[in-house]
Amino acid sequence: MSRFAQRREKIRRRLRKNKVDALLVTNFTNVGYLTGFTGDDSYLLITGKSDVVLSDERYTTQLEEECPDLELNIRGPGKKMLPTISRLLSSVKAKQLAIEANSMTVALHGSLQEAAPKCELMAADGWVEKLRAVKDRDEIARTRVACDQARRAFEVVRASLTPEMTELQVAADLEYQARRFGGKGLSFPAIVAVGARAALPHASPTTQRIGSADFTLIDWGVNEGLYVSDLTRVLVTGKILPKLRKVYGVVLKAQMAAIESIRPGVTCKAVDQTARSIIESAGYGKRFGHGLGHGTGLEVHEAPRLTRGQSTVLVPGMIVTVEPGIYLPGWGGVRIEDDVLVTRTGYEVLTSVPKELEECVVG
Repeated sequence: MSRFAQRREKIRRRLRKNKVDALLVTNFTNVGYLTGFTGDDSYLLITGKSDVVLSDERYTTQLEEECPDLELNIRGPGKKMLPTISRLLSSVKAKQLAIEANSMTVALHGSLQEAAPKCELMAADGWVEKLRAVKDRDEIARTRVACDQARRAFEVVRASLTPEMTELQVAADLEYQARRFGGKGLSFPAIVAVGARAALPHASPTTQRIGSADFTLIDWGVNEGLYVSDLTRVLVTGKILPKLRKVYGVVLKAQMAAIESIRPGVTCKAVDQTARSIIESAGYGKRFGHGLGHGTGLEVHEAPRLTRGQSTVLVPGMIVTVEPGIYLPGWGGVRIEDDVLVTRTGYEVLTSVPKELEECVVG
């Protein structure tokens, strides 16, 4: 049985447990996770005994190649998806249909209910996302590749930095280098923020020049084809002034302590609190305004979430970012981020870009 079939079987067990006849997967990323299909515009219907991919003629050959063990329902030009779903539900005599409420629009929900009036629609709360949170060997291996591609791209960009370069040029160079080293592209549009602009956690690159301040924050990652990485570093492009040394030291201490706390059985909120308490003790608690981290995988933000109130327990196979930050408007910000695998005995840091302050000085 393929790993995709094994994943679908876990969903089938969930159907039986919840006494639901079928699940309609409409999130394209989840369809890919459960089937191996790398296209889009396709749904997956999982019932008690069968799995059917619903797509159109653009993807016939691709689906036959990528999903040879799956039943395909390919509609021709002019034929709509919903009537096809309705006929399939009638053929298996489905009375209850679980839907992905987190990704389904209100309009699609209404149209689906109209197309299948005899079927009760029930929200499936993150069924597939919960499976995705724990990675198998292949997923971990691909994430390692994404982390290494991110390292290599960053090293080239760092070595070529000049004071005249703009944030936009650095971001574009990261994209180019990610592809040059085999990646599909960046995991997300790179954040490059010089000096005071680093106080914006999600700053968009501008024409601000690297040489206009003493440090630059860079947040990037690489999509190796399916799986992604996510890192943040602060590069010192001028002098290490006392305030930068102090703030950076607090953030690095918080990050290292949080990473050290990662192991099976620990809750997400406990890891967050480990870092947060250090930042609060240093007097910067109100300047750390986001969660400590998140899962990565097929998407750059997925389960689990390392933040307050999250009682999810870490288990081996989860991959999370650990990214504490301090943001001081008018001065700048410091964030340090690595990707960490939860192992059977603790953790493994998958990213290997230097992060001691002296190592971040650009020659």
